[in-house]
Amino acid sequence: MLARTPAPPSPKAPADLGGVRQWSGDLDAAGLRFALVVSRYNERFTGALARSAVARLRECGAAPEDIEVFHVPGAYEIPFVVEQIAARRPFDAILALGCVIQGETPHAGLINTTVAAALSEIGRRRGVPVVDTVVPALNEAQAAARCHEGPDGRGVYAADTAVEMARLAKILRETAP
Repeated sequence: MLARTPAPPSPKAPADLGGVRQWSGDLDAAGLRFALVVSRYNERFTGALARSAVARLRECGAAPEDIEVFHVPGAYEIPFVVEQIAARRPFDAILALGCVIQGETPHAGLINTTVAAALSEIGRRRGVPVVDTVVPALNEAQAAARCHEGPDGRGVYAADTAVEMARLAKILRETAP
């Protein structure tokens, strides 16, 4: 059994708002379950997103058995699988990982807009945080700058967002109004 790595520091404390009650999540993933839905299209970039997201979830304390990865052909197919997961499986957050690179036609923009709207709607309707990390890029250089395994890559950002939102959602569910 792996020793549990301490969770990274919590997000920056909110500003003092004069005694107003404030709510936020933290970056402790221990005991939380995560699903990643990863597009195979542009795998050079989506693979880096997936590897860095999983590594970051593990750094935050998620156990390997609490992380599941679902592969789909392209970004357009991500919302279908996210919807099925949100409806049928007990995950605390779902990460949607893809990379759409603009070509010579408006096709990429249509995909990005459609996928973003669908993911947002699924999260609201199903009551589970859905982190949209389908990265839009004008070219491969932009994709490479965002979809890499370094600490400032979008996979790490997606994992941090998923953990923080899962914790906040849990607080909201468990706190009486």
